[in-house]
Amino acid sequence: MTRIRTENLGGAVAWILHRPHPSVQGLIRQLGVIGLEVREAWPELPAEAIGADFIFYDADMGHDEQFPWAPGQSPMPMIALIGSEAPGRLKWAMEMGAHAQILKPMSDKGVYAALLVARSNFDRANASEALIADLQNRLSARQTIVRAVMIFVMKGKTEAEAYDLLRQTAMAWRVTIETAAERLVANHSNERGTDDGRRIDLA
Repeated sequence: MTRIRTENLGGAVAWILHRPHPSVQGLIRQLGVIGLEVREAWPELPAEAIGADFIFYDADMGHDEQFPWAPGQSPMPMIALIGSEAPGRLKWAMEMGAHAQILKPMSDKGVYAALLVARSNFDRANASEALIADLQNRLSARQTIVRAVMIFVMKGKTEAEAYDLLRQTAMAWRVTIETAAERLVANHSNERGTDDGRRIDLA
């Protein structure tokens, strides 16, 4: 379970990507009270914004080209500033990867909560992506091991003998079973019987 970080936000950097407007001032004041360093940009984020801790962005007039990363791939929590509830605008705001939202007209209300919710959702999304990537890697490795075992089976070995031979090969090469399987499958695909000058005895 992802732990929700609620420690002091003082010193964090927040960029506000919004056209100049009096309503933004309340947001800026509250962020300053919380202890964040605030920077403003329009019509697009500068390259240095990639190091920000938070991004607040205008969901009403925003577009993909304003960001130096692909939609949904922000390296920090994103907070949408929403005034229009038009389906198309809301869809775009979500596609950009909103981790929290603040409704317009903006004030000093709900800013701290939005920061915590955004960071929690961002951390949770990153943890989920890391877990999915790990599971995909494990599945791919297992499939490669099965393919390597089948190479030996096709040479007349039983599955037990094939797996044992794969294990012995990995030990001889001083690599993991997964790495040995990858090498064997690659060699088999290229119709070679050697790896780094070492011939595999399939007899």
